[in-house]
Amino acid sequence: MNKILIYGAGVSGRGAEKLAQKEKIEYLLIDDKKGFDDKKLLSELNQYDLLIKSPGISFGNKIIKKAKEINIKIIDEIEFAFAFSKSKIIAITGTNGKTTTTTKIKEMLDFSGYSVSYAGNIGNSFAELIAEGKETEYVILELSSYQLEGIKKFKPYIAMVINLTPDHLNRYESLNEYYKSKMNIFKNQSKEDYAIINADDKEMLSLYNKDFKAKQIKVSKENKDVEIYVENGKIYVGKEEILEVKKLGLKGIHNLENVLFIVSVANILGIESKKVRGFLYNTKGLEHRMEEFYKIENTVFINDSKGTNVDATIKALNSYEDKVVLITGGKDKKLDLEELLKTIMKKSKKVFLIGETANKIENGLIKKGYKKANLFNIKRIDKIREELSKKVDFKKENIVLFSPAASSFDQFQSYQKRGEIFKKIIKN
Repeated sequence: MNKILIYGAGVSGRGAEKLAQKEKIEYLLIDDKKGFDDKKLLSELNQYDLLIKSPGISFGNKIIKKAKEINIKIIDEIEFAFAFSKSKIIAITGTNGKTTTTTKIKEMLDFSGYSVSYAGNIGNSFAELIAEGKETEYVILELSSYQLEGIKKFKPYIAMVINLTPDHLNRYESLNEYYKSKMNIFKNQSKEDYAIINADDKEMLSLYNKDFKAKQIKVSKENKDVEIYVENGKIYVGKEEILEVKKLGLKGIHNLENVLFIVSVANILGIESKKVRGFLYNTKGLEHRMEEFYKIENTVFINDSKGTNVDATIKALNSYEDKVVLITGGKDKKLDLEELLKTIMKKSKKVFLIGETANKIENGLIKKGYKKANLFNIKRIDKIREELSKKVDFKKENIVLFSPAASSFDQFQSYQKRGEIFKKIIKN
């Protein structure tokens, strides 16, 4: 390649820049926030052989559309890095559970003595990893649908889609388009590779292409006619009992799904069951994911800022037997809120609303007959401790669950920053 255009100077763009420098490839890095002459760029676009776009830039962008029109190859930083990688790739996507599964597979391989690193949507650039000479035998990649949209040759040794539920409809024209971008993770695999399939996910089963060539391993919480399954509170690989669910360090039904994928990777790589148990019985959940972080008298506070879509918050609510005090709301992704509203009606005794979706959730709950006296549209999170103190008796046993069911970008730069600010406000 003679000259490349890197569009977007975030984590992935800067990583692609470093790799281009290492490989002595001529490039131009542009970014909307820094400004550039788009008319001039459009007129000179045909001098580039390749365009590497940031995951946050859609194919509807005028520069991307023009590049496509004149047959410039358009890829993501992941695809660019893969062309120079010598590692075995374990690739993970799904609507929920990606970060936990990525992190815990990496930690399990560390624990078992493997040479391993991680990158991708988790916040580290795959291209930068290669450019800095930090590549390991295995690289675990957390991949978003955005990163999988333009896959050309990317081919992971092990690939998995943890689950498929509605999300990002502010980006995609249909749910099917979103789901298909996720399923791209399997499309270039060969018969030497492995595809881990969630047999409980009907959408995934219907979309898994018969032309995909990888060896399939199916996992299930409900059906034991698969390779890895749960029966009577135990996880099995075939007929071999691997571990007891009640002893897992990762608690909750959502984490049980993640654990099945972690066990699958261990099985593929031949990690001893004893080591798998030793790791999974002692590992803990991640920050911002159902994180119990504080207690005031008899009231426990849970930070689930990673609950960035409807399904994540529904799972969070359903993990408690008793009704909770719910804090929810954030950036509107144009998702259907019906199932969330039904779950809130059953599982929440008081609701505090913030963000762009606050009015929409409030109106929906009122229509369903939720008591207005227990519904508080406070718009912003900065007054939440003060409002909770007025309206919740901390002496009584309560669970206060912060699970936004939305992304953070209406008020915060990331879900991590949102969670950190929430915890700080509650503790102060």
